[in-house]
Amino acid sequence: MSDTLKPTTTLLIKLGSIIVHQKALASAKGHYVDYEALQALLTDKEVVDWMLEMNKMALLPVKR
Repeated sequence: MSDTLKPTTTLLIKLGSIIVHQKALASAKGHYVDYEALQALLTDKEVVDWMLEMNKMALLPVKR
């Protein structure tokens, strides 16, 4: 990753997709497709690497 605080366009798309799928899953009409999409996005190498770097800088909440 070049600059953690300046994410690539692809990473921004993936992060936005995580938000949209999570909102859909939490809605009354949540669908298993949203769950599967979330799982794929949350294990995507670019997303995982970015989250690790953000954690190193203490910029993300700590998982309870």
